[in-house]
Amino acid sequence: MNEPLAFAGTRGVFAGFPGAFAELRGALSRNAPLARHTSWRAGGKAEAVYVPADRDDLAAFLRAWPAEAPVTVIGLGSNVLIRDGGVRGAVVLLHDPGAALTIADGLVYAEAGLAAPKLARFAATRGCTGAAFLAGIPGTVGGALAMNAGCYGGETWNHVVRVEALGRDGRFDVRSPDDFSIGYRTVREKDGTPLRAIFTAAWFRFDFGDSVRAREEIRALLARRIATQPLGLPNAGSVFRNPPGDHAARLIEASGLKGFAIGGALVSEKHANFIVNPERRARAADIEALIAHVRATVRAQTGVDLEPEVRIIGEPA
Repeated sequence: MNEPLAFAGTRGVFAGFPGAFAELRGALSRNAPLARHTSWRAGGKAEAVYVPADRDDLAAFLRAWPAEAPVTVIGLGSNVLIRDGGVRGAVVLLHDPGAALTIADGLVYAEAGLAAPKLARFAATRGCTGAAFLAGIPGTVGGALAMNAGCYGGETWNHVVRVEALGRDGRFDVRSPDDFSIGYRTVREKDGTPLRAIFTAAWFRFDFGDSVRAREEIRALLARRIATQPLGLPNAGSVFRNPPGDHAARLIEASGLKGFAIGGALVSEKHANFIVNPERRARAADIEALIAHVRATVRAQTGVDLEPEVRIIGEPA
């Protein structure tokens, strides 16, 4: 097994490895590369990576992992930039193709590890309307909940009835939307502080209507994505949030930045609010520098300060 990264504070976690985690059913690895777990295909390593067997196993892992050691959760890695120096503590990979997905009492229940497009297709085949936008979100249900993901006029939390949240102490709790402060591409605790729990499942309410029409909406949405977004190249989705009354892509294009590159990172020629890694040689530092350059250029030329939508985490190289 590889040696852990030279980060202070968590090396002792592995002193008794694997004994300290012997009861877990998931996979725990050390000094694990993260680039293959992000859609940008860039970034450093994690001191530890844990892939839980299920929600209960994740809870057991959180109870076993020291309270003072950091925990970061990644779904499909489509809205995150991992810096080249890696991530301290544990990274939990919460993508589960077999995650539970059911419908009962008019509500659709989905576990957090489920890919959002799969939820959209499930809802459509059950005659639910209003879920088609989820087919355009390249992430998991948990990620969509954590950032109130949306596209094409839809937003995740507009349909949430309640969520299951897992605290750092390994305890589950069922909470309502009223327990959170929810805004455009952001979800925080009610007092405005960052989320203190991991979303592990949610109950959604969609309208019921014509399943044929719902499936056609998904097909039309996906065709639009293929036509307008650089889906064939490594990217992380929209890089910047749309400012009020405008679109980040329009501002970036108007600033002459389409095709601008730093290292192996490039502002997409197809959609200006996408940064791509066409040859898979970009470092995270290249991407972060390009984000900063785009933001500074747009601010200088238009007066608008674009706010990044992607999470940037980890340590510089």
